[in-house]
Amino acid sequence: MSGAVRMLGVVTRIQYYVAATLDGFIADEHDGLEWLLQFGMADFSDHYERFFASVGALVLGATTFEWVLREGGGWPYGEMPTWVLTHRTLEAPEGADIRFAQGDVGAIADAATAAAGGRNVWVVGGGPVAAQFLAAGRLDELHVTYMPVALGRGRPLLPVSEVTPVLTLTGVTRLGDAVEHVYRIG
Repeated sequence: MSGAVRMLGVVTRIQYYVAATLDGFIADEHDGLEWLLQFGMADFSDHYERFFASVGALVLGATTFEWVLREGGGWPYGEMPTWVLTHRTLEAPEGADIRFAQGDVGAIADAATAAAGGRNVWVVGGGPVAAQFLAAGRLDELHVTYMPVALGRGRPLLPVSEVTPVLTLTGVTRLGDAVEHVYRIG
């Protein structure tokens, strides 16, 4: 494991859990998710709930943070410790445990792992944040649900600047017409 941490016999993993189009985009060119939302949640809610039950801390970029607040009808993650990577001044919703951060991704990964209390850290988005964690050797798993649609352009799944380490496929789950692939990194 690249950055997994063992605490009292429990392994904390930093995981990028995301839906993507068949051609590798996680949002359209305007950060829209209409392509994803058209599928509803019927085939995905139980799977998501199981995944989310293993999460103890979140990391996301400012664009994802703002999208969640704008489109999600409020902050859906309660008091879960959350790091938002940004160079701008943003406001946290009331009652949320938001830490705005910039700089060394390794230090952010360490802080999020400690706050997760033996549970996993979810890199919510976007692709550039996941790519930073990967480049720093701090991303342990990719959980990518490929949806049966292509966009042709948009925000890439994992905008890396160099070839990644070899990924090992550790799981495949069919979710209606979509398929989740789970990859271990390294």
